[in-house]
Amino acid sequence: MPAALVPFNYIEAVQRAGGMAVLLPPDPVLNGDPSQALDLIDGLILAGGADIDPGSYGQEPHPETVHTVPARDSFEIAMVRGAIARDMPLLGICRGMQMINVALGGTLIQHLPERFGHEEHRRVVGSFEGADHDVVLRDGSLAARAAGQERHPTKSHHHQGVERLGEGLVVSGVSTFEELPEAIELPDSTFVLGVQWHPEADRASTVVKALVDAAAEAVGGGERPSPDGLGSLTGAAPSGEAGRP
Repeated sequence: MPAALVPFNYIEAVQRAGGMAVLLPPDPVLNGDPSQALDLIDGLILAGGADIDPGSYGQEPHPETVHTVPARDSFEIAMVRGAIARDMPLLGICRGMQMINVALGGTLIQHLPERFGHEEHRRVVGSFEGADHDVVLRDGSLAARAAGQERHPTKSHHHQGVERLGEGLVVSGVSTFEELPEAIELPDSTFVLGVQWHPEADRASTVVKALVDAAAEAVGGGERPSPDGLGSLTGAAPSGEAGRP
């Protein structure tokens, strides 16, 4: 049966950072007005998962664009736009970064191996094996501050990527071998960041912590929540049906 789910390492990453993770399943009622859900949380994470339906950005599907979940896409587009409108801290991970771009009018490269002639970003479907690589993050960017360094090792698993940037977004990180956008952000917002890699799969990563800290600061005057308390309530849009990131 179809299921709304998220890998537990997303939840653990939020909890390690002192936040409380809450799963937000797609809900068509929220597509028109996401405020009922956004009122309940302090920050939003868009998780990885299945390919985004190309109809969301005005294209026909490539043969390698599979397992799309249009109901999830519509829900997440509404959540992204609603979060940005209220300046809520927002982090997009892998597919989530692509969704931020699409929600703001951008487009995607639907199959990177066809464009670049290699599979460095996803060597084994369903695994990070062999696809670790570094990204270069712009000095002073939100991405560099969140990662804590300007050259950052990543766990990669994707076959799509950002093509045309969405309105207002800037590229703040690129891969080391073909300069594919690997981090995007919205400079006019307090914290809107998309990363093409998987920080939740790296216990040493500080990226999810940066999101939780930003959420805590937005509601608590900058004092970081304690893991022993309720902390910051952070919503995670689910991975939906099984699919390839």
